[in-house]
Amino acid sequence: MKSMQKGKVLAVNISEDKGTKKTNIRSCALLKDVGLKGDAHGGPWHRQVSLLANESIEKMRRKGLSVGYGDFAENLTTEGIDLVHLPIGAEIHIGNSVILRVTQIGKECHERCAIYYQAGDCVMPKEGIFAEVINEGMVKVGDEIIIDQ
Repeated sequence: MKSMQKGKVLAVNISEDKGTKKTNIRSCALLKDVGLKGDAHGGPWHRQVSLLANESIEKMRRKGLSVGYGDFAENLTTEGIDLVHLPIGAEIHIGNSVILRVTQIGKECHERCAIYYQAGDCVMPKEGIFAEVINEGMVKVGDEIIIDQ
């Protein structure tokens, strides 16, 4: 039996340099085989776009951290989608035309980030997901996200 999840984009974040927090630019082109236009992590590999749920960011806020969108270096901050339980290969439809395919759940952090040192934990390695761009287009704050699996 198929199930459908609906959510929305809360932030569209990019950075010019790797290893830095990302800034919410509110809208951006998602390019096939690249990721977000102008983002340091873009390129022809399996982690073109990173996504993190606001629900995960809220967990860190409850631990006393003052964190916001882009602080975990995620490209898209989402709400209402259970990202971490999506299967590899799941398609994420955003707005009118964008389609992403989930390629990785979580990641190994080789270096402890500032957030880890502040809280003793970080949600991105366990709850962030990565995807490749299957169908390009514009993504903006407020866009609907649909997962049909």
